Amino acid sequence: MTKLAFILFAFCSLLGPTVRTTVADAGSETRFLQNGVTAHRGNSGEYPENTMPAFRSGVAVGADWIELDIFITKDGQLVVTHDQTTGRVGDKNLDVAGSTYEELKTVDVATDFRKRHQLTKKECPPARMPLLEEVLKMIKQQHKTRVSIQPKADCVKKAVALVKQLKMEPWVGFNDGNLKYMTQVKQLAPAIPVFWDRGADTDIDVDIKIAQQRGFAALVLHHQGITAEKVRKIKAAGLEPGAWTVNDPAVMKQLLKQGVERIYTDEPALLLQLKQRQSE
Repeated sequence: MTKLAFILFAFCSLLGPTVRTTVADAGSETRFLQNGVTAHRGNSGEYPENTMPAFRSGVAVGADWIELDIFITKDGQLVVTHDQTTGRVGDKNLDVAGSTYEELKTVDVATDFRKRHQLTKKECPPARMPLLEEVLKMIKQQHKTRVSIQPKADCVKKAVALVKQLKMEPWVGFNDGNLKYMTQVKQLAPAIPVFWDRGADTDIDVDIKIAQQRGFAALVLHHQGITAEKVRKIKAAGLEPGAWTVNDPAVMKQLLKQGVERIYTDEPALLLQLKQRQSE
């Protein structure tokens, strides 16, 4: 042990476990999983989408990323939900941007999931819409799974500020098809990866040029538009090829054969199983 290392060890020992944890966390981002499985709105095949149980389950099953959607409320809170209104998932229909968070907390956002799966409230308890801050703080407690934030409204600046406030840059990415929003992420936080979502019929050559110019990490195409040639072009450009959103195991297998490196899915455990079998 060098003299400097010995001094650092002694200093940390004197100050107790808090400092030792901080020193250990300095390189924690290197421990994140790298399996190409993004749990779409959390493990939303098993739990109500965009809820804390779905996100905890996404981490528990071993997805390397969970994906979520955000809006901003009337009182300036960043909430996790996919739609402009709560009617599709909840037991009442409120406009997210036109409601306060206190009002939105009264909506049981597990209602649709419970009905579709014919579950009782005991089997699927009521759930409220979480704040982005809640999810980020949960994610920060571990160093395996990261979170990709999809802004569904003009709230990128506020979201990036929250990420920086919580010192969570290593845990976070952003994804969406909105070029303005994704460019803004890179302008505000160049180190945060951006996964640019594209449609099935997008011009892949144009997209590649834009992604390279803006410093994006990946192109994530709708799965129906993916071909082996498109995957080859994306990889040759130094980008990660991805697909959204795939729950059919046959389609998953086909995409993996084509060389797709990242798949967004409501069934992360199923995809992980298929990838494990493929590697055996």
